[in-house]
Amino acid sequence: MLAQILLLVAVAAVPLRSEVPIVIVTDLGAIEGALDDTRAPSTVRNFLRYVDAGHYTGGRFHRTVRTRPDNQPRSPVKIDVIQGGVASRFDKQSFPPVPLERTSKTGLKHLDGALSMARSRVDDATSDFFICIGPQPELDFGGRRNPDGQGFGVFGRVTAGGDLVRRIQESPAGASGKAESVAAGDQRLMPPIRILSIRRR
Repeated sequence: MLAQILLLVAVAAVPLRSEVPIVIVTDLGAIEGALDDTRAPSTVRNFLRYVDAGHYTGGRFHRTVRTRPDNQPRSPVKIDVIQGGVASRFDKQSFPPVPLERTSKTGLKHLDGALSMARSRVDDATSDFFICIGPQPELDFGGRRNPDGQGFGVFGRVTAGGDLVRRIQESPAGASGKAESVAAGDQRLMPPIRILSIRRR
């Protein structure tokens, strides 16, 4: 009996994993996701500030980074992602940057469909986010994509619409949208893919 009570207490002490379901509606269709607010609470809270304020409405997926064809000629570490952000009218109305929740601490990884925050320096992520196409371990803590080795902050995953993520990645890129622009390293989606809204489901 005592063993059963101790087992119940131990189970009760384990925090339940919590996820916040979202939907990203684009002019090409919808991508569904789940945000892990148990393991990446600060990053999820930051992302939802922009969602709840409507800042992604009228935003865009504006960047495609891909290996086939390679549009990363100046980077020795190749990745496959698409990047999106808020509407242009909100570009300079960001909330304070969010501290980096390293994958070494959260246990989350840049697997296929991972949602993660874009950043330049540690602790400077605001509203831009990206979605992984295929596993991208070089974006985890200790990875080589960012020279500081701190990786990027995964905060969720795509649960439906992975085919649309790939379609966005394969969309025309570069000033001309032609192969020469891609080969020169132009990663701008031209035209960008509009984000009609991001909302909680």
